[in-house]
Amino acid sequence: MRKYQIGIVQLSSGEDKKENLNRICGYIQEAAENGARLVVLTENMNVITKASLPVSDFAEDESGETYQRISDTAKRLGVYLHGGSWAEKIPGDSRVYNTSFLFSPKGELLAKYRKLHTFDIVLPTGKAVRESEEVAAGDSIVTVETELGVFGLAICYDLRFPELYRLMAERGAQILFNPSNFTLPTGKDHWEPLLRARAIENSCYMIAPNQIGRNARLTAFGSSMVIDPWGTVIARAKEEPGVTMAEIDLDYLDRVRARMQTLENRRTDIYRLGEVLRFCG
Repeated sequence: MRKYQIGIVQLSSGEDKKENLNRICGYIQEAAENGARLVVLTENMNVITKASLPVSDFAEDESGETYQRISDTAKRLGVYLHGGSWAEKIPGDSRVYNTSFLFSPKGELLAKYRKLHTFDIVLPTGKAVRESEEVAAGDSIVTVETELGVFGLAICYDLRFPELYRLMAERGAQILFNPSNFTLPTGKDHWEPLLRARAIENSCYMIAPNQIGRNARLTAFGSSMVIDPWGTVIARAKEEPGVTMAEIDLDYLDRVRARMQTLENRRTDIYRLGEVLRFCG
């Protein structure tokens, strides 16, 4: 399919998982009724609790409530459903994975992506923020071919690492996903420029649903958006939770790539991955 509608769902997830999931399933149905063939949710979509509570307390495996409800909803409505992300249990580990699950219109799992980059920084005050103490990093780049195009999967903080998106584009990705819980302070300055850059430099669609408003851990920026391969914001959410529709046109993507040809003009003879690793080592 070369042209179709998608729905992105901007959320303000709270601490009640069942209430969140009920609301989410309503949004997915709304998007499907408006013609969406693909619906995309935010990072941490099913629950966000206080930092004092371990993330592992609400993590799930594939027998969990979140997985089953999202899979069943995709099947019931006959849509591709990108579940944003939620906490996935790691057997024998107190940490979790921050994982995206992509479902087919039959409710089948097509792909699973575990966030590669954890937010580990030292603030100017000297205070250390170590997401890796709760969240284990994934170890795989994930692209998947569907009838709607080739998808590339990423989550939130991954956005700051352009090499990930370039590698997905090199693997054939046409549509890049970046579900997020991006904060207000960084979001107001960095969110849109980074998303547009990833779209432009890879001649890809960027699909970026974000949490909005004050949740139990932070204030999220919102401004969920879809950006086309030219770098134009073609859809932007209102400043509230809800569904935003957009059109994906793969023929237009092909025209942009034919005009720009940046993927073909890379100097891989100079900046081979081995060279990068040598200089970094």
